[in-house]
Amino acid sequence: MFLEIKDLRKSYNNVEALKGISFQVPENSIFGLLGPNGAGKTTFIRILNRIIAYDSGQILFNGEPLNNKHVNQIGYLPEERGLYKKMYVGEQIMYFAQLKGLTKQQAYKKARELLQHFEMLGWWNKKVEELSKGMQQKVQFVITIIHNPDLLIFDEPFSGFDPINQKLLKQEIIKLQQQGKTILFSTHNMASVEELCDSIVLINKGQIILQGKIDDIKQQFKQNIYTIKFKERNIQLPENQSFNIINHKDNTFTIKILQGTANDLLNYAMQYGTIILFEEKLPTLDEIFISAVKNHKTSDK
Repeated sequence: MFLEIKDLRKSYNNVEALKGISFQVPENSIFGLLGPNGAGKTTFIRILNRIIAYDSGQILFNGEPLNNKHVNQIGYLPEERGLYKKMYVGEQIMYFAQLKGLTKQQAYKKARELLQHFEMLGWWNKKVEELSKGMQQKVQFVITIIHNPDLLIFDEPFSGFDPINQKLLKQEIIKLQQQGKTILFSTHNMASVEELCDSIVLINKGQIILQGKIDDIKQQFKQNIYTIKFKERNIQLPENQSFNIINHKDNTFTIKILQGTANDLLNYAMQYGTIILFEEKLPTLDEIFISAVKNHKTSDK
């Protein structure tokens, strides 16, 4: 495992922000760090970046206890931009690159390469305050990756982006994974998590309430609901004690199995028309997120 978190705890003035969380981030994966506001995600990210210290537990970075030498192996794109508004784009990128260990010459060369790649070279002598929110986010992204870190932490990376630039950034994140990087991805956009992440951990009130591969979690939360689409229009499909019709539009039915199997439902439906689609409807990650957090709040009372 590239990153191992073992019984990590952190308190602020007797308030536990992290209550002994443990999980593993595989090498060369895109891993989702999820949770509602105030769950403890920011505390964990700050600990990982050596901004604050933890109280107890252990963090292993590529098999070694996390220490100061690992800071330059981490790239962090924060939700709130950490840019100096009065500085020029070029000098700002070079400044942060040198803080991460690059020489001035290396920083200059790499900055120009990345700005050229993202079609931003014309911004070199622009002040950050002259840029739009999305343009500033692209500058922040360049700063995050310029020192070629092994671990990348993206906190709400698509904030301020239009759909075109969101797609561009997603492609770049996938390229980084293909280059061997390990990516910790934190966002409230569950559609992006489903699209990009292999596995997730869901934190609420400082505790892990859900973790694992996304496909496995969806199987865990499935509710025996199926979509059936008929070739014919105006199909009348009566309910019975085994099946409950949740939704019906045109020639498509959403049905929950109350008892029996998927084959029983299929055989039943075939009596009423020609079926051109029959598939299980798995819950979205958004639905799972809401359900898991809601149930945790209820059990925590």
